[in-house]
Amino acid sequence: MTRLGRTALIGIAGALAVSLAGCESERDTGDGDRNETEPFVFGVPTDARTLDPIFTTDGETFRVTRQIYDTLLDHEPGGKEIVGGLAEDWESSDDGLEWTFQLREGVTFHDGEELDGEAVCANFERWHNFEGAYQDTNFTYYWQNMFGGFAENEEDVDTEEKFRSCTADGLTVTIEVAEPSANYPGAFSMATFGIVSPGSLEQIEDDEITSADSAFPDYTQEAGVLAGTGPFKISEWDHGSQEITLERFDDYWGDNAKVKTLIFKTISEETARRQALEAGDIHGYDLAAPGDVEPLKENGFQVPTRDVFNILYLAFQQETTPEFADLEVRQAMAHAVDRQRIVDTILPEGGEVASQFMPPTVDGWSEDVTTYDYDPELAEEMIADAGVDGLTVDFCYVTDTSRPYMPAVRDIFEIISSDLEEVGLSIDPKPMEWDQYIPATNSGKCSLYLLGWTGDFNEGYNFLGTWFDRPSDEWGFENEEIFDLLSEIDRTPDPDERAAKLAEANEVIMDFLPGLPISSSPPAIAFAPDVEPMDVSPLTQEVFADVSFAEE
Repeated sequence: MTRLGRTALIGIAGALAVSLAGCESERDTGDGDRNETEPFVFGVPTDARTLDPIFTTDGETFRVTRQIYDTLLDHEPGGKEIVGGLAEDWESSDDGLEWTFQLREGVTFHDGEELDGEAVCANFERWHNFEGAYQDTNFTYYWQNMFGGFAENEEDVDTEEKFRSCTADGLTVTIEVAEPSANYPGAFSMATFGIVSPGSLEQIEDDEITSADSAFPDYTQEAGVLAGTGPFKISEWDHGSQEITLERFDDYWGDNAKVKTLIFKTISEETARRQALEAGDIHGYDLAAPGDVEPLKENGFQVPTRDVFNILYLAFQQETTPEFADLEVRQAMAHAVDRQRIVDTILPEGGEVASQFMPPTVDGWSEDVTTYDYDPELAEEMIADAGVDGLTVDFCYVTDTSRPYMPAVRDIFEIISSDLEEVGLSIDPKPMEWDQYIPATNSGKCSLYLLGWTGDFNEGYNFLGTWFDRPSDEWGFENEEIFDLLSEIDRTPDPDERAAKLAEANEVIMDFLPGLPISSSPPAIAFAPDVEPMDVSPLTQEVFADVSFAEE
């Protein structure tokens, strides 16, 4: 967790707890190759939520599942270019409706089964045939976002079905979709579509859940049920000590992992993570606080910074707060927020104020969007003219985690709250833990909230389409011009033509102003001096098979 005003004493206590936990499995055994004898321990801010990748929407869970399950396609280590994964070659039909993948030979699941086309299709058919509460976006957000609805949609599912079929012929897989999409082939690289062994699927048969608010099925919380083909297999999930232990899979189809054992250890408080690294109880952690980067470097620690590939935004929920349906009110709030102060005082070096809902590193970013400079006097006048002076609004923020686009969450919340109150609004803070935060924001229960996005793959539609391709409870507005434009972009196969239309969409969206883009941030990741880090990824998709202890 980022610094949220807690005392140093709490941080020290957290670090001591980590140190004691570390003593249970002696980290340094002395003689021998450390990569074979000593676990590599990586500190994370929150627990993973599930071991079944299809139910995953958060980065901390993906960090774990990405090491266990492979996808049809992947990204080059440390980059954004799509490369082969389980498929060594792929192609699409001219109309973009058929995607054919040639699988690698000799790929073995952790349970000993061999990978073939039927195994891949078993996964896609499973996802396509989810029923009941599994069709809620709390469980299958990415399936619906990338492949549409289900074989038989429930009444409250209005997502059009895009997946048509999966056919297998030995190691050849052909996936047919209903219409071309800017999401392909990127969707086939997403960790949520990690391929699970057919034997695993036969074991689980998708435990029944009764409602969208249900907990994840029991099997998703246990090691040894699901088998993937990744460089690591799961050995243990100790919920009490908040540790997930992975062991190297020696029959991996690619280069074997360099360390034998990998542990993800949850340390919720940011200062405690840094202190655990300094004490040698962990060997790395993500999202190092901007203020910690230079002191860590000065003390010999390695702190590589990723390229910018994310957006933080402040959402204006127009249905929950009807006053936000007035464009003048939204413009006033945009002028009220001192985004440069957030960049200068909270973000790491290289952070920048965002002018639109995608970073400038993505094709489709426009130089011609309407901008909203910090002008509190103008904002105060506009609030008064709109007759909403003194309006009280709920402002939700998350308390138990940080994200690559959102370090020091409470500090950002406090700056924005203060700015809005200065121009005449009254803020009612609504702190929430992540598990409650996402359902609340997704269902439109927060007038204002902070959220963001790190691109799943290098495609501008992955940003704009995620938020604005249809009406949603997250935003609570109707704008057919935006919806139709993004629908057209989604079906535009030529990348250059699509980028031009994305630039137009950015301009239309920033005129409408459904929320305020705040910033883009280059998140830092920290390692001990005696570690050989993996290539860091702008997509935050690090491959832990490539990390190792340095030779002495």
